Amino acid sequence: MKDETRVNHPPAIELPGDNYPLNLPIFQNVKWETETVLEGERIARGERPGFFYSRLSNPSVRQLELMLAQLQRRDECMVTASGVNAVAQTLIGLTRAGDHVVFFTEGYGPTRQIIRGMLARFGVTHSMLSIDDLEGLERTLTARKTRLVWFESPTNPINKIADIEAITRLARAHGALTAIDNTAAGFHQHGEFDIDLFVHSLTKFTTGAGDVMGGAVIARRELIGQLRSDFRLFGAHLDALSASIMVRGLKTYFVRYRQQSSSAQAVAEFLEHHPACTRVRYPGLASQPKAELARRQMREFGSVICFDLVAGYEAGRKFTESLQLFARTPSFGSTESLAMPPQMMQPKDFSPEDLALSGIGPGTVRLSIGLEDIEDLKADLSQALEKAGQ
Repeated sequence: MKDETRVNHPPAIELPGDNYPLNLPIFQNVKWETETVLEGERIARGERPGFFYSRLSNPSVRQLELMLAQLQRRDECMVTASGVNAVAQTLIGLTRAGDHVVFFTEGYGPTRQIIRGMLARFGVTHSMLSIDDLEGLERTLTARKTRLVWFESPTNPINKIADIEAITRLARAHGALTAIDNTAAGFHQHGEFDIDLFVHSLTKFTTGAGDVMGGAVIARRELIGQLRSDFRLFGAHLDALSASIMVRGLKTYFVRYRQQSSSAQAVAEFLEHHPACTRVRYPGLASQPKAELARRQMREFGSVICFDLVAGYEAGRKFTESLQLFARTPSFGSTESLAMPPQMMQPKDFSPEDLALSGIGPGTVRLSIGLEDIEDLKADLSQALEKAGQ
């Protein structure tokens, strides 16, 4: 073998059967070979375990998928390149021309834009309700054959709590599937409910470091099987390195989520008693309209707090620009605390009626609480609130 050949055929390394790495190696690899063409064909058709092409499956990615499915108490999972990609591919994969989708005003903007824009262009109709309007949901499901009910709990950004049992019961009675964007609640909550599909942005709590992007859809094996061929054709697969980083990050997931929830509770209580703030919305507050429902459905309440500044829109700019420990940036779930001012919160596609239902006002601010010392965070919020009022 000449050297020019040798460098393209490096020596194989085989580990003894009783000698294995504690962490799965990163399979930074695209192509997989089998000893015979027949076995390669069987793998490609899904007739035996194995790997063929990393756009279809990869050991590093597969480990993450299995872990997420187990945490959410479901059979199967597929991961994608971003959270919004998981939303889009799931909506497109589940619907066709003539189908009807119900979703809710209090929710993630890109999901709303996909349903009202992209799906509408393909002949999928929709109804947009308030997450509190269970009577309206029942009327809609009774009047119109519906393929899918899509919702969030807690909602993004204002932390409304959906009555999951009621929504899933109504949907099931009328033959509709249910999908929940469960990103804010995390991978360990709501699995006991009769929900068909869970969608997550892995960009948030998976690593907590804000260093990789990804999305996931988790469901029973039958539903994932229906979606898999479409997902593969979109080509928005998660890469092996990102998947490996996420598996590593999940090792500290519960420590981070619980501590962030505890700190968020303390910050929400602090803001609730501050004269510069009004309408503080955090599921763990006893003052919330659905506080009892939140306690029944959730074990921890997450890292996101939403509140309004009494002084309004420009006060929000002053407030966030005065913060020293909070980064002014989107997203949540990271180990550092984040703040979104009103200037970044206003929906541009809402009518005045929709905006009133959404709960987003001219002074609405969203915080994501990280792992900093709680007294440091409260001190920073205090000085920023004082400057915002000047």
